[in-house]
Amino acid sequence: MAPKPASTAGKAPASTASKAPAKTTESKAAKKTKAPATGADGEKKKRRKTRKETYSSYIYKVLKQVHPDTGISNKAMAILNSFVNDIFERIATEASKLASYSKKSTISSREIQTAVRLILPGELAKHAISEGTKSVTKSFVISIIYISGLFLESKG
Repeated sequence: MAPKPASTAGKAPASTASKAPAKTTESKAAKKTKAPATGADGEKKKRRKTRKETYSSYIYKVLKQVHPDTGISNKAMAILNSFVNDIFERIATEASKLASYSKKSTISSREIQTAVRLILPGELAKHAISEGTKSVTKSFVISIIYISGLFLESKG
């Protein structure tokens, strides 16, 4: 095969989707001796699907708490999932900036609260902070009960 010319001035750029994969440096002999990946039954192994993490199950649970008889379409769920990811990213980015301004390497609940106040408007920020504080307090109380239970077990 002849080498390609160095100039590509007259040609339109090729799409990356139509390009063939780059050739590997493996020799043909090595390719022939390589056995295909097989399972216990001698069949080819199927690739495991990469898991995509979403908030869908949590959104669905909240929907059922608020409106038990209402459903949600896949498209609406995708939009809500995208919304939650966007808000999460905005709050995390803002909290990270706030921590770096005060030369801290750890994001605490204080940075999260301040980030929420900066990102969410008025009443929405107040409700979000209230719910967040309630959740952290509940988690803290559960942790204290768990630790005291462990302490009592070790004593008795």
